[in-house]
Amino acid sequence: MKKILPLFLSFVFVAAAIAQTPDLSALAKSAGGARVIAYFAAFNSGDEAKLGAFFTDNIDAEALKRRPVEPRLAFHREVRNDFKTVEIKKIVSISETEISVLAQSVNGSWVSYSFEFDPATKKFSGFGIERTNPPEDSKKPTITYPAPATRNDFVATTEHFLADLAKADAFSGVVLIAKDDKPIFAKAFGYADAEKKIANTIDTRFNLGSINKNFTRVAIGQLVKQGKLSFDDKLIKILPDYPNREAAAKITIGHLVNMKSGIGDIFNDKFDATDKKTLRSNKDYLPLFGGDPLEFEPGTNKRYSNGGYVVLGLVIEKISGMSYYDYVRENIFKAAGMASTDSYASDALPPDTAFGYTGPATGRIRNLSGLPGRGSSAGGGYSTAADLLKFSNALRSKKLVIPDDHGGFTEFTGVGIAGGSPGVNAILVANGQTDYTIIVLSNYDPPSAEKPSSQIRDWLKNIKE
Repeated sequence: MKKILPLFLSFVFVAAAIAQTPDLSALAKSAGGARVIAYFAAFNSGDEAKLGAFFTDNIDAEALKRRPVEPRLAFHREVRNDFKTVEIKKIVSISETEISVLAQSVNGSWVSYSFEFDPATKKFSGFGIERTNPPEDSKKPTITYPAPATRNDFVATTEHFLADLAKADAFSGVVLIAKDDKPIFAKAFGYADAEKKIANTIDTRFNLGSINKNFTRVAIGQLVKQGKLSFDDKLIKILPDYPNREAAAKITIGHLVNMKSGIGDIFNDKFDATDKKTLRSNKDYLPLFGGDPLEFEPGTNKRYSNGGYVVLGLVIEKISGMSYYDYVRENIFKAAGMASTDSYASDALPPDTAFGYTGPATGRIRNLSGLPGRGSSAGGGYSTAADLLKFSNALRSKKLVIPDDHGGFTEFTGVGIAGGSPGVNAILVANGQTDYTIIVLSNYDPPSAEKPSSQIRDWLKNIKE
């Protein structure tokens, strides 16, 4: 389940806009910048009383009315659980009304922050926190590798590069690279079970995180094509018993698919207080957010929402008369030949499944305590690299189709999807122009899959066939 952490707005990280070196003195020169520096100091202190006092003193009164201090503290408790402490690494932009920075957590994750300010009071009016890819200059390996010129050179260099990452304990997982739907490189590194020294293999299953959302999108598209559902249908029509009936009367299926519903996330204080083992179906997740007020009016904003995709799973169940898991297994996985893909219970994983490991290299622990009893239509299923290639091939051949953001079904031009959470990082990139597919599955924290994927994509741009 990819951990996107929005507060009031979503923020998209643009590598080209980042300053080359952080200059915190430039931040300190403005009232807004000084507040940003103070915010990070309060967050990193780990003292909730201090952070609460900071919110009271530094957030505009109108913004505090919209979201009081206590919900903010609950949210930041989750952020701290994920990232521990963070340090500003890059300044993206500074203005009187907005400051954006890129920070890195102590466990290596990269996080983008966007702060908005009230023009009159100069206090925070809104800010967003979002896990992001590493900046381009951080993705390069510390060892210099000659840029491969041919495919044979590329395969040899890639294997050397990945072996070095694994030797440094910076990568554990599987990498599969295909050309014209056929693998040209496939190799496993590290351990599926570090305690028992059971190695990862090409056939090892990995947690996909939010990559599962694309299976949900395909399923919704299938029901639309069959005339059983419309992107314009109101949620209340499908789920008349949805806890927030007023919201359900406004939200459309299209809003849910495109994350414009205003429904919040499942990772909140209720999730923290819940026995994770009890979360074994989509309906089990609904009490975590279903009765909450919307974060914005449907269609007026776009914000990453695991909750919205849980609701889509419930829609699929209601329309199809099947459990979400049965529907995607029968109509997507079987259709694509993905025999090793499913949402397994976290306490009943198949023997050939990798455990996730989270934390710094010197103290990684299994991530099982933070996993729900079973993944949802928002993420948390398992698959192999070979099965994800089959999924990519099914998209290329139009056996399966992901609906676009406008509710249509356009020609396949490529796909780039990812998932990440503690102990989980998965990447699938299929280029419709070059016909290369890159799949990287890792059982370490992000950016353990993102980093090699980025380097591999760079190398593939210039090799000669």
